[in-house]
Amino acid sequence: MTIENNHVVAVNYKLHTIEANGEKVFVEETTAENPLSYLHGVGMMIPKFENEMNGLSAGDKKSFTIAPEEGYGEKDPNAVAQLPLDMFSESGLPPVGAMLPLTDDQGNQFRAVVVEVTDNAVVADLNHPMAGKTLEFNVEVINTRPATEEELEHGHAHGIDGTETH
Repeated sequence: MTIENNHVVAVNYKLHTIEANGEKVFVEETTAENPLSYLHGVGMMIPKFENEMNGLSAGDKKSFTIAPEEGYGEKDPNAVAQLPLDMFSESGLPPVGAMLPLTDDQGNQFRAVVVEVTDNAVVADLNHPMAGKTLEFNVEVINTRPATEEELEHGHAHGIDGTETH
């Protein structure tokens, strides 16, 4: 069975970024015991990732690269926020490099990275951590199957066999 929209896809992958000097930097990988399962064609994944997966079948292996403009976008130098120190009165000031869970005024959740702590503010980079990065995926399709009605209603995969685990 080949991957198509509204299929649940289970895939193992290894992700590297490719730096400006051509160096590959390992980011993450899945394991056979814990592959990535996703509902194909509903916008859960980067569109270019899904395009590369279209038509593959269980057992297929593929390597592909996703440029920043096809992935998480270019890094926006203006996407920086000065967070008031009193935001951290209960938790204490975060160290440089810490990931902060934030919520915008529409209730959307996202993460920011602390780039500086000054006497007046915590400076946070609001760009996605993979913004500006070229992504290199090495994938192996483990399984693909039509999504269940429940998965389609929920808008996400319930695991490789359709059973949601928590």
